[in-house]
Amino acid sequence: MIKIAVGIGENKDILKACDIFLKDNTNTEIKLITNDDELVDAILDEDIDAVVRGSLPASGVIKKLKKEFPDISRATYINWDDKELLLAPVGIDEGITTDDKLNIAINCAEFLKKQDKTPKIAILASGRKGDYGRSEEISKSIDESESLTELIKNKSNFEVTNHYILIEKAIENKSNVIIAPNGIIGNIIFRSLVLVNSWPSYGAITFGIKGVYIDTSRAQNVKGYTRSLNLAYKLANI
Repeated sequence: MIKIAVGIGENKDILKACDIFLKDNTNTEIKLITNDDELVDAILDEDIDAVVRGSLPASGVIKKLKKEFPDISRATYINWDDKELLLAPVGIDEGITTDDKLNIAINCAEFLKKQDKTPKIAILASGRKGDYGRSEEISKSIDESESLTELIKNKSNFEVTNHYILIEKAIENKSNVIIAPNGIIGNIIFRSLVLVNSWPSYGAITFGIKGVYIDTSRAQNVKGYTRSLNLAYKLANI
């Protein structure tokens, strides 16, 4: 029997998703959780195979987990048509430093490699290479993107390309790891692709912890939550 803990907040679509999921996965037991502390306890509980945030607020959960796992990071898993990718950072307080983004990129690539997939990393910046000097903020972002690209090349064998601000080129070239300039921009990209344009998201896979924790948006719909439950189930069975 697979045990999955699920957070229940104001958005009750997660409950409808649980009902749909259980009809197809009768060997699964779902434990409903209504507060941050219980959700963190479930993540740390070795008797629970996977945890899905559902519609609970995320800030308290991640803050508590960071005390136990300082290197925690998340990447949203999107699979639409022939486009399969991990997008990170997606937490608005994540990916602040180049080292943060290096850790996230390597974690994403290693995860794909374990799924027998070939990682293809795309680095983004706040402008084109030719935009250097238009503002201090843009120049700093371009410098960081170039530094991050070189660090990944030096510290791994993964394919990596700096696409600067051209996310459309990164997606067109079938990059399956996209690293945004910071978590704020990553969060906006997520909302634009998933919540506005309806690209199917399976939630955010959490790295740097023991066990399986799928982070989800409080604004997700029934189909989105069902995908997250299926992803948690799949990872729990690996």
